[in-house]
Amino acid sequence: MRDVPPPSQPVGLPGAAIADAMAPDDALLEVRNLRTSFPTEDGTVHAVDNVSFNVRRGEAVALVGESGCGKSVTAMSIMRLLARPGRITGGEVRFKGRDLAAIPEREMRHVRGNDIAMVFQEPMTSLNPVFKIGSQVAEAIRLHRKVSRKEAWKQAGDMLELVAIPDPHKRLDDYPHQLSGGMRQRVMIAMALSCDPELLIADEPTTALDVTIQAQIMEILAGLQKKLGLAVLLITHDLGVVAEFCERIIVMYTGRIVEQASVKDLFANPSHPYTRGLLKSLPSVAANDPTQTPGRLPTIKGMVPSLNALPPGCKFNPRCPDVMDICLGNEPASMIVGPGHDARCYLHGDAADPERVGK
Repeated sequence: MRDVPPPSQPVGLPGAAIADAMAPDDALLEVRNLRTSFPTEDGTVHAVDNVSFNVRRGEAVALVGESGCGKSVTAMSIMRLLARPGRITGGEVRFKGRDLAAIPEREMRHVRGNDIAMVFQEPMTSLNPVFKIGSQVAEAIRLHRKVSRKEAWKQAGDMLELVAIPDPHKRLDDYPHQLSGGMRQRVMIAMALSCDPELLIADEPTTALDVTIQAQIMEILAGLQKKLGLAVLLITHDLGVVAEFCERIIVMYTGRIVEQASVKDLFANPSHPYTRGLLKSLPSVAANDPTQTPGRLPTIKGMVPSLNALPPGCKFNPRCPDVMDICLGNEPASMIVGPGHDARCYLHGDAADPERVGK
């Protein structure tokens, strides 16, 4: 499990040390120094590199970043659903104290669905087009619960009602193609929650939906979280959704966590240049105000680098407006910015230029 050494030693506190310092007593999921690697022709790449974070019971946490930053691979690593040849090569994934990265696959199959469930971004690829909705939800129930077919079918109808599908028991006889994209996503949420898990991982659950349906899906998830006491790990690139739904934000870049804080603190005091770039690129109300002078939406220059051609030092330094000489040497580790707030950036170390901090 730990046969791939880190490519370099970062300067600062290890991510796990930061996570331990911030770890709550009611942590449901504890990820410690997680590393997920993929062998390639150019050598081994680490899609997830020494990632550490916690999710508390009943808490909604967002994992955000551009495409290719390692968000979905982190989720698939937690669920042990990695596509080959990817594998976990280091760290721990502790759920209620048990390391999911070390247990046999037979035990992991029991954890999936019963304890941790996942909703994927495109429901049409997850639902079988030749089976009725009711059969698929009922099958998920019977896989984990000792109930009859009749009882599973009834429970399937109750789950569709829970996610606000009209005429839920009639919809059990529909096929996936007879439902809209929003309804299919509700079915996937119903299926994920059918065995009463404690943690729901939602991977871009609203990406393929229009804005109105996105709001409805997130409203359903928020209601279910409060009603069922669910912990939710939301993977998204939509910071607007995060602001409405989540309590904490974890920002990822090139497989690393570069900042994590409460939603309120991160929006008020973004401490990593990458986070500030993401927030500045959000469309504002003023941009749609005809009385305001129109302007170009700010962007982060450059592209996310390939994982097999990462720059030395801080991986964001080629795109960073605040780059310093020290950023080109050793990679920084997470540094405490404030209570419950850390950032992987030399702007918060001894070598920082005070005039640059908080720009």
